[in-house]
Amino acid sequence: MIEYDKIVVGSSLRAVLYAFNNNYPIFFAEERRPFRFDYLDPDIDLSCLKIPTCNKSLTTFGPEKKIGTTKELLWERLLFLMSLGGNVPLSNLCHSIRYADETIVCSNEYSKIAEIKFNQCFYFDDAAAKGFTKEKSLADKKYMCYDYIAFHRGGKHDIDYLATKDDFVSEIWFYSSDRIDGNTPVKDACAISILTEEELADFNFSETMARFKTISDMEKRGMKGVFNGYSSSGRPKYYKFKTSIIERHKECLQEDTCIDANNLHRPPDIESALIEGLKGASSQYDQFLKTL
Repeated sequence: MIEYDKIVVGSSLRAVLYAFNNNYPIFFAEERRPFRFDYLDPDIDLSCLKIPTCNKSLTTFGPEKKIGTTKELLWERLLFLMSLGGNVPLSNLCHSIRYADETIVCSNEYSKIAEIKFNQCFYFDDAAAKGFTKEKSLADKKYMCYDYIAFHRGGKHDIDYLATKDDFVSEIWFYSSDRIDGNTPVKDACAISILTEEELADFNFSETMARFKTISDMEKRGMKGVFNGYSSSGRPKYYKFKTSIIERHKECLQEDTCIDANNLHRPPDIESALIEGLKGASSQYDQFLKTL
């Protein structure tokens, strides 16, 4: 059995930020990597972590959208430094975590790999962690859905981002296709929606309908497929977009209520405040940072 005074359970960016700033060990069974198109404010300075300033502009049908460093890069850098400092004891070897009184039991897919005793645990949601929270009604839950769409025709264009006013396909991010090697001009898309449990089971909010709505929103803004010559009247013709679904990924937005235990806490953390605390917290990792 390993003993700690205070620990963090969870792997979201907020959990990693909280553990890093307070120099607490972190344990997780589910890797909650930030969404690839979540960006920090371009004015945020992360030079204390040896992360260069990033200030990019995305092409939209309105004003350019300014973005900074990806949250995924920050998440990776913090976990890397914490690992070097010994604050990620189980790395990603744990597949499930069970809370029992003053301990957590960590297991892989075959057997128990560690039992951790603690005085205080700061809990951030982990789908593979049991016994920490009371379940809410499924009807209360909302999900962030990411529908990845492959463009087999019509994927060459200059647009990087579209926003709508709907919960279903509220944002569309276009990115250089992962299906093609190299820095290809062909773009695939990721459509973002906020859906309830009931809507997830409804075909009208399925991956297929997200694909249709994405194409519809593109066409409403004048985007067209590949040029296909001219009609007899001299008007230009274009092929229809040809697409398919790559995958759907979803994450629950609601946090369950913590069980009534004196040694379990859910910190009232604000991401912006945690990021502001990085400069001071990073000094404990100077021995590693100076080599980067």
